[in-house]
Amino acid sequence: MDNFTSDSSPIPTATDGIQATIDEAYELFRTEDGGEVSDLYAPLAAADPSIFGLSFVTTSGDQFSAGDSSARFVLMSVSKPFVFALVCDLIGVSTAHDRLGANATGLAFNSLEAVERNRGKTNPMVNSGAIATVGLYGDDPWPRVLEGLSRFAGAELKLDDEIFAMVSATNKNNRALTQALDSFSMLERDPAEVLDAYTRQCCVSVNSSELAVMGATLANGGLNPLSGQRVVSAEASRAALAVMATAGLYETSGDWLYRVQLPGKSGVSGGIFGASPAEGAFATYSPRIDAAANSVRGQLAAEYLSDRLGLGVLG
Repeated sequence: MDNFTSDSSPIPTATDGIQATIDEAYELFRTEDGGEVSDLYAPLAAADPSIFGLSFVTTSGDQFSAGDSSARFVLMSVSKPFVFALVCDLIGVSTAHDRLGANATGLAFNSLEAVERNRGKTNPMVNSGAIATVGLYGDDPWPRVLEGLSRFAGAELKLDDEIFAMVSATNKNNRALTQALDSFSMLERDPAEVLDAYTRQCCVSVNSSELAVMGATLANGGLNPLSGQRVVSAEASRAALAVMATAGLYETSGDWLYRVQLPGKSGVSGGIFGASPAEGAFATYSPRIDAAANSVRGQLAAEYLSDRLGLGVLG
């Protein structure tokens, strides 16, 4: 993925310099044709493989975009750190850690083996852990989950009904994960209700600009830099960033952290975001994904932006 050479050029600080860097990333990687559009669900398979949207939002509220930044896609697994942060605020960071775990599984995002191997306790960034997370949200979780995601975005987000209907009818793997979690007493609510809420959170529609605001809210300690609203506590934000660092890109999380040096999260629909504490967040959408279900263009752009904008947290 080394399509560029790192240099010692000064990090852009003025807004025009940041926009130029965003534009450069878009031009560099928009024709990258590696990967394939996901065929996991029919609506995802219908996505235009040429789409590439790129956005960056600073913790002071400056916004930058390039390409197809208004193109909409469903969050899928990108929803996980935000719902985890909301649950951390609800039940406490320590309780969330004790109940859900934080270690990477080293297995695919939808692995049943991970549940069985760890007796239900996996990681909030993989499907089983995310289902268990929403199961801690209390009665009738979906309306509060949607409201919380909307506060992260500073916009009224909506469910993509078509994709939700398709996913609900065909998500046999997630039903198996939910049953396994229930067998290990990991769910405090009716398994069907929990799975429904989890499926809905995955089918919330965003664009890269909105996702960048959501990521910047985590980077800003839970304070939305556009609305000024506190969405979650700083402690909950740190917890979400921590589990993103351990498992945000599933079995390739180590490679991501090595190259990008930021907490990140991906989804099978082609969305990726990375958050740099106290600095901001970038988000990309490109539906071409690799074998680990991570956007190919998104990963390239992430590495480039982290390097050029000096966003890495590892020095």
